[in-house]
Amino acid sequence: MSLLQIEQLSLRFGAQASAVVSELALSLNAGEKLALVGESGSGKSVLARAILRLDSDVCASGRVVFDGVSLLDASPAQLRTIRGRRIAMIFQEPMTALNPLQTIGQQIAEVLHLHGGYSPKEQRQRVLELLHRTGISDAEQKLRRYPHQLSGGQRQRVMIAMALAGEPELLIADEPTTALDVTVQAQILTLLADIQRERGMAVLLISHDLNLVRRFADRVAVMQHGRVVETAPVAELFAAPSHPYTQQLLAARPQRIAMPVPPAPPSQAEPCLSARQLSHAYRQDAPVWQFWRQHWQTILAPLDLTLQAGETLAIVGESGSGKTTLALSLLRLLQAGRGGGTLTVAGRDFSALRGAALRLARRDIQMVFQDPFAALSPRMNVGEIVAEALLVHEPAATAAERAERVAQVLQEVGLDPALMSRYPHEFSGGQRQRIAIARALILKPRILILDEPTSALDATVQLQVLQLLADLQRQHGLSYVLVSHDMAVVRALAHRVLVLKAGIVQEEADVEPLFTQPRSDYTRQLLSAMY
Repeated sequence: MSLLQIEQLSLRFGAQASAVVSELALSLNAGEKLALVGESGSGKSVLARAILRLDSDVCASGRVVFDGVSLLDASPAQLRTIRGRRIAMIFQEPMTALNPLQTIGQQIAEVLHLHGGYSPKEQRQRVLELLHRTGISDAEQKLRRYPHQLSGGQRQRVMIAMALAGEPELLIADEPTTALDVTVQAQILTLLADIQRERGMAVLLISHDLNLVRRFADRVAVMQHGRVVETAPVAELFAAPSHPYTQQLLAARPQRIAMPVPPAPPSQAEPCLSARQLSHAYRQDAPVWQFWRQHWQTILAPLDLTLQAGETLAIVGESGSGKTTLALSLLRLLQAGRGGGTLTVAGRDFSALRGAALRLARRDIQMVFQDPFAALSPRMNVGEIVAEALLVHEPAATAAERAERVAQVLQEVGLDPALMSRYPHEFSGGQRQRIAIARALILKPRILILDEPTSALDATVQLQVLQLLADLQRQHGLSYVLVSHDMAVVRALAHRVLVLKAGIVQEEADVEPLFTQPRSDYTRQLLSAMY
C-alpha cells in the first residue's frame, strides 16, 4: 500500500482562477525516493506545499491520503501532529522559511521540543549532532547565530537539519541543494541517502537538476503545466523517455555549458569600481561570563580588486567562503561587524560617503540578491516594487512617467507589463529573478552585483536569464560582479575570476586561463567537481 496517494488533485489560487495543478495523480511508497522534475512554473512547489496544506489561499479538490489519513479533510490539530513529525519539508528558499528573530539552535531545538520529548541538555546535543551531520563547521558557534549571519548554503543546511530533527516517515525536499556548491551537494545527497536507508524514510525530491535526480532517485515523475506527463523508474526514463517534454528536458542538459560568450570589455584607464585592502570581521560570540574570550573573526581578509566598464568579474568559492560578504561590502550594506579598506565607485570615494550622499551614490551600483522571494516585498505588487527606487531617486517624476519606465524595464527583462499588478508569490522562481533584475535596472546603474542569480533555476530558464544578462550588458555597457559557486555559469558570463576560500583570495585570472591552467589546488578542486 502506498504511503502517499494523490488522486485527481487540482489546485488554484482563488475559486475562480485557472488551475495551477490539474487532475494530478501520484503515489509514493514507504522507503521510496521519488523525484518530481519540470521547468520553473510547472507547479512542483505548489504541489509540495499543498500536501501539507501550507497555503491557505489555495483551493484544492481531489484526494491526498497519507498512511490512511485524508490530508485535505484533516483538522488543524491532526495536521499539527503530522507536520514536522511524520512529514517534514525542506523549503526552497530558506531565508523566508527561517525565523529571523531566533537563533538557528533555537529553531532546530523547537522541533525537538514539540515532537521529540527531549530534555534541554539532550536537545542541545541533538542540535549539534544534526548540524555536524549536515556539514556545518564550528557548530558550537553557529547554533548561536541568526539566519542573516549565515551564507545561503549554510542556511540551506540548517533547513535540512530542522527537517530531519523529527525523524519523519516522509521527507519533501524542495530543491534542497540549489544554494550549495557542487562538492557540498554531493555531501548532502549522500547524507539524505544514508538517512533514508537507515530509517526507511520516503523522500519526495523536487529538483530541476537532472544529474542530481539521476544519482539519487528510484523513480521520476515529470510535470508540465500542472500535470504529470510521464512517470518511470529513473534508469528507464533517462535511457528511453517517451514523452516529448521529457525528451526536451533531457536534451537541454548540455546547454548549461554552451552559454553566450560575453563581449570584450573596452580598455579604460580608470576602473568603474576599485577596492583596496577591503576586509570585514564579525565579533565572535561567547557566554557573558567569559567576555574576555570574545574576539573578532575575520570573514573577509584584506583584498584588492578592480572592475572595468562592460566587464564581468566573477567571485567564486564554496558556501561560506565570504563571497556574499564581499558583495555586500562593495555596496556598504553590512552594519554588523567591522570593515576596512577603501572603495571607489564611478570615480567617487564610496567608502567616505555617509547618509543621504551614500544613498544617492548607490544609484550607480545596484544588487540582484540570491533569494529573490526574500528580497521582494510580499505586500507590494510588481509595479510598486520596480518603481520604488524612482520614488527615492527621482521624486519629481509623475505617476504616469514611473508607470512608463516600469513597463519599459519589464519588457527589457522579458516580462509582460500587464503583470505589474500581480504579487511576487504569483510568479515562478525564474520570473521573480527577472523582477529582481528589473528593479535593479530601473535606475540605469553602471554596475550590477549579481549574487547567485541563477542558483534556483532549472537549466532552460537558467540559460534564458544568462542570455538576458549578456544582452543587457551589451545594450547598456553594464559591469557585473558575479557571485557564484557554479563554475559553468562563471565560464558562460565572466571575463575574469577571483577565487575565494575562507575569505582569502586563492587565485585571480582571466576566465579561460583559469579554466585551462588553474594555479591553486583549491581552484582545481572546484573545477573537478564541475565535471
